[in-house]
Parts: sequence; structure tokens; C-alpha cells
Amino acid sequence: MQQTRCAWVSQDLIYQDYHDNVWGRPVKDKYELFAKLCLDGQQAGLSWLTILKKQHNYYQAFHNFDPLLISVMTEDDVERLMQNKGIVRNRLKINAIIKNARGFLEIEREGISFADYIWSFVKDEPIINTWIDKNEVPNTTNESDAMSKALKKRGFSFVGSTICYAFMQAVGLVNDHTTDCFCYLTNPNAFKA
Repeated sequence: MQQTRCAWVSQDLIYQDYHDNVWGRPVKDKYELFAKLCLDGQQAGLSWLTILKKQHNYYQAFHNFDPLLISVMTEDDVERLMQNKGIVRNRLKINAIIKNARGFLEIEREGISFADYIWSFVKDEPIINTWIDKNEVPNTTNESDAMSKALKKRGFSFVGSTICYAFMQAVGLVNDHTTDCFCYLTNPNAFKA
């Protein structure tokens, strides 16, 4: 018997695995949060499945998303990455990851964990929604607006409110599995921080 998933999930097995085991589960690791925020920015104008299939290549190209190593990447590195067919070869998006690494380090230098910073936008507790239909799910919220504005002030790029909300959904700041989805029904506690 086939399980009911959120309506946005395709028949692609990679997508199904991502939905079933990753999407919406609370992430508290600051490096994982940083990587996911950068990857969500790479999605702009593309499908998430495109980025998901290139995710391994991004980890290889960007030093496993180590912000310290990324922050010292040079224009020569950018030129090299522009030739990397395993990632989206967009100069603005490549530079965004470097800028985001510098923003991450700025937050950390202030004595604030990046994880605590990100989770502060939902007061350290996941928002558990009860959407019945995917059309009810918003593209942005007051929380994603606030996150976007704050990150941009710190020099981050590709962090508009829509990207921030997709990020919030992915890392479990909000649970936007629809109520008919087996992930929502079988283990709602998995979505508590």
C-alpha cells in the first residue's frame, strides 16, 4: 500500500527519500543549517530537485560547507567553480555562498551560535502547522520576512523571504507537511526541537 505524501513530492525516488527522511525535521547543527541555507539560495529560479541531485557536488566544491574555508575563497576559485558542471554555474550564486560564509563567521565572532541565531526567528520552537491542502501553505511569513531582512543586513545573499521560508520548512523551523501526509500523521514528535 502506497503511503500518502505531501502533494509537492514527485515520483522521483531521490525526492521521496528527501521528503520522507530529511524535509521538515528540526536541524540544530550550525554547519548543517549553513549548508542548507546556501543550497536553498542556489535553488532560486530552479526546482529543488535540481539542487538535490547536485548536492554532493556542492559539498565537494565548497569544502563540505566549512564557512572558514569558504570565506577565504578568491576570484580564481570563483572562476574555477564557473567551469564545474556539477553545480549551477552562476557567478552571483557562487559568490553568494562566499558572502554567506563571511556572514556566518561574523555572527559567530559576536559569540552567537549560528544555530541559535537561526532558531531565534521561531523563538527556539518549531511552528507546527495544520495545512490540509498544499495550496494553503504560504510562500512567506512574518518570520521569514524578519529572517531575510536580518540576514541581508549581515551581508548574506540569495536570502529573500521566499528562500528563507523554504529553508525554514526544510530544516524544521516550521512543519509544513500537510495533515494527510504520513510524515505528519505517524510521528508528529519528530518535528519537535
